[in-house]
Amino acid sequence: MTEPLIATVVPDIAGHVRGKAIPLAGFDAVWENGTGWTPANVQITCFDVAAKSPWGPTGDVRMIPAREAMVEVALPAGATERFVLCDVVEGDGAPWECCLRTILKTALAALKAETGLELRASFEHEFTFRDGDGPEPGSAYSLRGLRGRRVFGETLCGVLRDAGLPPDSFLREFGPRQFEITLPPQPALRAADEAVALRQLTYAVAEDFAAPVTFSPLVTETGVGNGVHIHFSFWDENGHPKTLDGKRPHGLSEVAGRFIAGILDHLPALTAITAPSALSHMRLTPHRWSAAFNNLGVQDREAAVRICPTFGADAGKRARQYNIEFRATDAAATPHLSLAAMIFAGLDGIRQARPAPEPTVGDLTLLSAEALAAKSLARLPASLDEALLALEADTALLAAFPGRFGAIYLDHKRGELGALEGKDIDERLAAYRAAY
Repeated sequence: MTEPLIATVVPDIAGHVRGKAIPLAGFDAVWENGTGWTPANVQITCFDVAAKSPWGPTGDVRMIPAREAMVEVALPAGATERFVLCDVVEGDGAPWECCLRTILKTALAALKAETGLELRASFEHEFTFRDGDGPEPGSAYSLRGLRGRRVFGETLCGVLRDAGLPPDSFLREFGPRQFEITLPPQPALRAADEAVALRQLTYAVAEDFAAPVTFSPLVTETGVGNGVHIHFSFWDENGHPKTLDGKRPHGLSEVAGRFIAGILDHLPALTAITAPSALSHMRLTPHRWSAAFNNLGVQDREAAVRICPTFGADAGKRARQYNIEFRATDAAATPHLSLAAMIFAGLDGIRQARPAPEPTVGDLTLLSAEALAAKSLARLPASLDEALLALEADTALLAAFPGRFGAIYLDHKRGELGALEGKDIDERLAAYRAAY
């Protein structure tokens, strides 16, 4: 006999989900009252080394399951994957300062209050199979490359659909053994919840296939790396799209242009949250189809923020397709925190009435420092250390987060870097491959 369990989990700063399992038979009371959790757990890094925390061994908070964020689905080997994402509250029910779902809810509420708009988002997840090494000539984007993982892909897509997450696409990517899986756009909180669930279900299916995968930002020092591009658009309460305005330059509505300007203005600091590993900024370099400058581009896959294409002659359909892609992020970041930070930065652009940035054209590495500065462009931080310093100096962005969260986050990431001291690049690559 077995006792079915359900895991109550929280998305954390390290980009993981952590929690505890409860017998399913006794779970009804947990929906309302939650289950206990330790505040210092938020400082467990991706390497399971605890960073400095303000709590130490003291204190208690509670995980309250979110009914809309439950996953229950059969896996190919016969087990059932069953977990629910939680909000974290203090003993009196007040939101905990380090609850990432609540931070995103707060950001979305601020966006709605100030603009009347809602954000929809989708995440493009890239991952790499760890079973094998070396190049695979002729496999990039190919049918042959897809065929080699067809059963895995069909199984993963079936599991996602059965879990209520119908997939949008599954494709063989550019890097050796690299694939991408996407879901359709959803309201932002739901999109972040789904992004967390998708990654966990990908791990679960990979384990059943004895074919482990990694979402690490870099698998090899010179490889293309794995990103998690975020597509977003604005909608009013009646379901009308508000990102496109055909009368304005490049089709950006006034609110979208100002929002993007805010993101780009805060981007050096923002990457400490959206690209938050010691490998992330090695990927964010020129000519790697990632992001290297704080620039906007039109259908430019080297831009940090990209205006995506639309198709068809129908203006209404084009307005619903029109979306923006944020490219300076990867799976070391938690989806909820990435979206929240983007929104806080974008809101600052709206409040400051910043003009929409002019899209760049061509190779920015060919411009002098003076020419870049004249266009308000700069290289993104070359390391996580630099990004953390930029975040520490960006008091406006830090002030958007609740309580002590900013200082706690900085301590977390510096604790992660401390765990890597003395390790060479190959050891760091191996550590992140295992962690993600």
